[in-house]
Amino acid sequence: MTKGFTKKILPLLLFSLSCTTAFSQSKDLKQLANWMRGAFSSSEQHLRDTANYFDIRLTMTPVWQARTDGFWFYVEQAVAGFETKPYRQRVYHVIEPTPGKFESVIYTLSDPLRFAGHAELIEKLTIDSLTEKAGCAVLLSKQKGAFSGGTVGKNCPSERKGATYATSQVTIEKSRLLSWDQGFNDKEEQVWGAEKGGYQFVKQKSLKRN
Repeated sequence: MTKGFTKKILPLLLFSLSCTTAFSQSKDLKQLANWMRGAFSSSEQHLRDTANYFDIRLTMTPVWQARTDGFWFYVEQAVAGFETKPYRQRVYHVIEPTPGKFESVIYTLSDPLRFAGHAELIEKLTIDSLTEKAGCAVLLSKQKGAFSGGTVGKNCPSERKGATYATSQVTIEKSRLLSWDQGFNDKEEQVWGAEKGGYQFVKQKSLKRN
């Protein structure tokens, strides 16, 4: 895993939203949540371009399903073959604050590896134990049978590899999810993230852990 690992860019998949107010669950919001849930793989893209893209496994598992303030997901991203040690673990909260406008907020976890492969443990947490990544909200709207959008301006801070801010462009389809995450320094130079385009995640019928 370590040899050549830094030569390719791992997707960060920035999704974010913060709100605890109860929202009606419209047909479109339910559709967005249904398209997001499940297991995804970028293996097809990796096989087409191994020099620039890893085979990444992404899982988005619904949690706290009894809540009425939108939809909540426990999210893991890992390089194929290393699913037990995901490089990114988050909790997403997905809402529709105004009709036809959607937000997906990002939360981080304390000591996240204890939850790897065990989404059920998230159920025992309280929301106030999570830490929101302020400024990293992705705003989405439904366009041509997909939910598309991105972060706003330079609002999402990043210190990775000398970056000062990060951006994310996201498109969610019924059986595919596209995510292009990039980091820029104060000179507007890209310092991390895919350069040729975003990661292409295809929804899987099943995705077994190694």
